[in-house]
Amino acid sequence: MKTNVIICLLIGIFSFSNGYGQKNNKKITITGYVVDQTHASIANAIIMIDGRKTNATTDQKGYFKIKVKPETKKIGIFTFTNGIVEEEINGRHRINFTFEGSVPNQVNEKIDPNEEVVDIGYGKVKKRDLTTPVSKLDAKESKYASYSDIYDMIRGELPGVQVNGRSIKIQGVNSMTLSTEPLFVVDGQIVTTIDDIQPFLVKSIQVLKGSSASIYGSRGGNGVILINLKGAQDR
Repeated sequence: MKTNVIICLLIGIFSFSNGYGQKNNKKITITGYVVDQTHASIANAIIMIDGRKTNATTDQKGYFKIKVKPETKKIGIFTFTNGIVEEEINGRHRINFTFEGSVPNQVNEKIDPNEEVVDIGYGKVKKRDLTTPVSKLDAKESKYASYSDIYDMIRGELPGVQVNGRSIKIQGVNSMTLSTEPLFVVDGQIVTTIDDIQPFLVKSIQVLKGSSASIYGSRGGNGVILINLKGAQDR
């Protein structure tokens, strides 16, 4: 009889612990509204989780709803025109966002091939919609292959970028850290160096700063240099 009681107690304890663990792993739903300083709702803004883009966006009333893991620390809202704002979750289920200034609704549309577009890492946006200018080098001409290295190429072709040896600084950026080096992104991947990239392999280079670089969070504080390499079909 005592043995049966002990077994029942152990089963109960195990079931409680298992259920408690499952409950702790349950995703948390966060909702909120996104508006600008004029209190106008912002539609089609992208929801960011811990600095990563999601497929969720705000609706026409600026409302969003998303499920996140319990360990998630930050939620952010990204707009192509005004950058990103972030908030610490800290156990909250309702978080509203307010952007400074006036923010137009973000338009999801097919890109017109006759209009110049800029790839800022998470998608393409019309250049005229960016609040901060973007420098761009389209390396289709054969002359670019004559540069001795990638640093020489950037120095000679991209205005507003200072290159001293292998050190790069984007003009107009006020560094918040001891380093002035920009963030390097090659074919969508963040890299620590571009030393090994040969000029003849480069398809395009773009320089982002200010709100255009804010999609990368604090890592883009010194600006961002996006490099796309030629594929086999381009060589």
